[in-house]
Amino acid sequence: MNVKLKPPRPDAAAFIETLTGRKKHKAVPLVEYIVDDVVMQPIVTGLLGRSWSSYGDERESQEAYLENFVEFWYRMGYDFVRFEQSLPFPERNRVIADAAPNSTKDRAWPDEHHGSIETWEDFERYPWPRLEEFDFSPFEYLDNHLPDGMGLVLSHGGGVFEHLSWIMSFEGLCTAIFENPDLIAAIVKKLGDLMTGFYRHILDLKNIIAVFPGDDMGYRSATMISPADLRRFVLPWHKQFAAMAHDRQLPYFLHSCGNIEAIMNDLIDDVRIDGKHSFEDAIIPVQNFQAKYGDRIGVLGGLDINILSGAPPDVVRRHVRFLLETCGTRGRYAIGSGNSVPSYVPVENYLTMIEEVHSFAGY
Repeated sequence: MNVKLKPPRPDAAAFIETLTGRKKHKAVPLVEYIVDDVVMQPIVTGLLGRSWSSYGDERESQEAYLENFVEFWYRMGYDFVRFEQSLPFPERNRVIADAAPNSTKDRAWPDEHHGSIETWEDFERYPWPRLEEFDFSPFEYLDNHLPDGMGLVLSHGGGVFEHLSWIMSFEGLCTAIFENPDLIAAIVKKLGDLMTGFYRHILDLKNIIAVFPGDDMGYRSATMISPADLRRFVLPWHKQFAAMAHDRQLPYFLHSCGNIEAIMNDLIDDVRIDGKHSFEDAIIPVQNFQAKYGDRIGVLGGLDINILSGAPPDVVRRHVRFLLETCGTRGRYAIGSGNSVPSYVPVENYLTMIEEVHSFAGY
């Protein structure tokens, strides 16, 4: 890989100051939600010259993976490491081989027709996870192995709406809204209570700088269920999680895919999110979203995945520069992908994005 990396200069405090509007810094910070291992591995081995270790069941392999994980985020120029894991909620998935080049893993999609809980009897039999049995050691390892200047950005893997729709199936959830809303409420309370305990634990980590969960609530054209039902079942839990973060003087950023325009004011004024992530040009380009909401919340990412994954590097570079010159100069902005860096993003395109951000900052 013919890439010259600049010496890292992480500044977690500046990242938070930029996104919350407390202070404007010259450099536009990088942000990312997830970088797939298929993209990360060749960079770690080819560019950073390290041996790769997959995240296995043994503590030794987990720590070897996390060591590379930290080094990747550090050397790419991020001010933080973002990490998430989910409590083990049994859910029905359809699994196929990942079709991305060089990938040897599987991809899973939730079964949209049949859920693990469809009746009250299913609810009573469901093996809800126990917080006291969950292994928080990966979070604790990261907390104790950060380079100077870096912070931790953490969350539970998957939000209340996502796990609700996966446990019930999306079809089952839509039916239950009309036929059995009390069952939905019971499942949501179980999920919310468990996630509250989860956040109570990770908020004690000394280097956490922000809470940044994902909860995809929209299609391309609208929210996945009605805004009223989201306000009834889901948003109160995000409000509680945000309040927990704010009690620790930490911002609460939300990743949510799809068109969630109908609940944006709820998210800003009632839930009190501090930033929004996940943008798709076909829904609303990030620069337009920022023009509308950027005086109230931070804006994270926005390089459309169709460009990042499918355009030639020179087009990726031009669009990164465009976002830096528009959103970046307005402030309260961090640049990165519009969603995440999935396995099918070419490594060259990802590194082009990183290089252009560094170049714009004068590194």
